[in-house]
Amino acid sequence: MSVFKDHNVTVNELLQVIPEALLSQLAAQTKVDHYSKVLHGKKMFYLLLFGILDNEKLSQRTLEDTFNDSVFKQLFDLDESETVRRSSISERLSKIDSNYFRQIFECIYGQFASHYGHTESKKYNLIRVDSTIVSDTAGKLKEAIDQNNGKKLIKFSMSFDGLLPSSVDIFNEQKYSAEDNALPVGILRHVKKETGTSNIYIMDRGVQSTRTMHKFSKENIPFVIRSKENRKYVEVKSLLVNQDTTKDMGGFELVKDSIVHLYTGIPIHNKKGNIHHKETLVEAPFRLVIIKNKTSPNKEFWFISNEFDLPAQEITRFYRRRWDIEVFFRFIKQELHVSHLVSMNKNGIEVMIYMTLIVAMLILIYKKANNIGYKT
Repeated sequence: MSVFKDHNVTVNELLQVIPEALLSQLAAQTKVDHYSKVLHGKKMFYLLLFGILDNEKLSQRTLEDTFNDSVFKQLFDLDESETVRRSSISERLSKIDSNYFRQIFECIYGQFASHYGHTESKKYNLIRVDSTIVSDTAGKLKEAIDQNNGKKLIKFSMSFDGLLPSSVDIFNEQKYSAEDNALPVGILRHVKKETGTSNIYIMDRGVQSTRTMHKFSKENIPFVIRSKENRKYVEVKSLLVNQDTTKDMGGFELVKDSIVHLYTGIPIHNKKGNIHHKETLVEAPFRLVIIKNKTSPNKEFWFISNEFDLPAQEITRFYRRRWDIEVFFRFIKQELHVSHLVSMNKNGIEVMIYMTLIVAMLILIYKKANNIGYKT
């Protein structure tokens, strides 16, 4: 297998953490096998799992060759007489219930998180939230975000706990090209799914809407967001005078730590039907932390949070851990080739991203158990 060419691991070893009974149970619950003669849910799961592991660039043609290969059938105890064609795989990907694969993904995540989960501070689990995009230069995607340049995009917005991907949302509507619209959807869904856990959500500059931040605060969702510099605010209270702390932060210096009110733009329709935005102060408390680089004093980093009890150093340290999700995106693009679309249909894309994340979890847990880094 290309992913494990330098390590002694087999598909059977990976499958040991996925009970066959779970696949059968979820197949019955989701009724994924109704109207299917050959490509039952469990067979599709095994086919996609093996295909992702065994191919540098997966395609419907390579999936056809894999299914018809006697080695694959022996490995998964399938009927030697069964064969499929590429067109059958394409149709099955477009119609099979993606909820079956989502539930497998969530079950495996729950199993791994219970054994490998860890808090990164005494109070919080840090959840990095960001998006990555996959584009098709030929514009073949049937339902996608149109860039008006011949390219169409699919956006995957993910939550990442530092070791494993805990959730994913697939966006193909134009309004979700903006992170201010996409990321809150995933965060609110993640919060509902993980009721009772103490998460803090870490985001980059994609989310800048004051209204979104206010909604997070009203729903008691802790966050740290890197802000655009020089955004307009009103200082309510400086926290520096109340903190017995140094402004020295290693290579950085703490410039400001204050409770502030932020402005937001309210859309206004004028008499001609045009829309302009009126600046309005949102009188809700936020925390603004500003640091500057000691070697480049003109370079500042602004952070907005709704956590007021943590030291400013913790706010900035939490944000630095956000880079973990960028490393994860690079991992699934370089090692698992998530950018290479096997299906141009949204349902098929959903199936493939869930399968890719399942494989990613298996690999990451294997690498953690064997002290193997991402790049190895």
